[in-house]
Amino acid sequence: MKKIYYLSSCSTCARIIDELKLKQKKFVFQDIKTEKITKEQLDEMKKMSGSYESLFSRIALKYKTLDPKPSTEAEYKKLILEEYTFLKRPVILFNGKIFVGNTKGNIAEALKVIK
Repeated sequence: MKKIYYLSSCSTCARIIDELKLKQKKFVFQDIKTEKITKEQLDEMKKMSGSYESLFSRIALKYKTLDPKPSTEAEYKKLILEEYTFLKRPVILFNGKIFVGNTKGNIAEALKVIK
């Protein structure tokens, strides 16, 4: 599977898509703001990444207002399904591998694998 979960309004996502040349490589694009993530899609990402927490973005503005903060896998899952901004972006699925987030190391690893 070649798929990316991203935000079309996010300049970082756009830069990564260009850097990895994902449009030329015929990835399926899902803008998580206009096409919500399903429970099944999130469960698939969790299976590949190891936890819902690893998919959760603590830099989302809405995270700062949460009280109490999530502490269980069920809470992370619920929040991601309720609010798209809680998913780390981008999430790239490629031939059984997952790359979550926009750190330099993560994108460099994705570049090596997706070439």
